[in-house]
Amino acid sequence: MGRIVASVKIDNIAESGQSIRCDALVDTGTSYMVLPNAWREHLGELEEIETVELETATQETVEGVVCGPVRIQIEGFRPIYNEVLFLDMEPSEGTYEPLIGYIILEQCQAAVDMLGHRLIRVKRADLK
Repeated sequence: MGRIVASVKIDNIAESGQSIRCDALVDTGTSYMVLPNAWREHLGELEEIETVELETATQETVEGVVCGPVRIQIEGFRPIYNEVLFLDMEPSEGTYEPLIGYIILEQCQAAVDMLGHRLIRVKRADLK
């Protein structure tokens, strides 16, 4: 199975100029936009909404902090306003790997094209 990576920009809507631009892995098993704790200061002061327990793909239980609100824009898709989850991450070869979860994908009307290994625009939002 291929990896799908998308360019994303995250802005603190309360503090102009506080933003992060990065490449993030599309992970349909994740719900949030997940960022490393090491980047938290780049977004300035965000409200801590709650601390949550999470189960990783390896069945490990970890804690993360949900913060917001932020503006999230995946390149080529409309911006959305949501929260981010900050998590202790270990960089792989010196690089962190942020994650774009399914809630973020649905809100910006992006779908995974498994054959083309890319994100495509959904023409209609689902109300079913």
